[in-house]
Amino acid sequence: MAARNFLVRSPKEEESSAAVREAITQGLKNATISGTVVAVPTLVGCRVLPWAKANLNYTAQALIISAACIAGFFITADKVILRNARENTIGKMGKST
Repeated sequence: MAARNFLVRSPKEEESSAAVREAITQGLKNATISGTVVAVPTLVGCRVLPWAKANLNYTAQALIISAACIAGFFITADKVILRNARENTIGKMGKST
């Protein structure tokens, strides 16, 4: 016997999934940009600067670059979600008056 799904989607769930999708795409775009911007000076610095050459191994370089990518993704995704929530709130306030 097949399991029945009794969940009914509300009309707002489609808007919510679109907002999450937008946040993810914007976050990924910003993560690639921030990763590239951080990767170039990190890799060049590890080849040129004596201190970086001596102290930053491949793991440290990867951590620096990935930290920038992760921060870029989450900061951008958070800003997009908050912007969408603010627009929804302002839209509800405009309809009630």
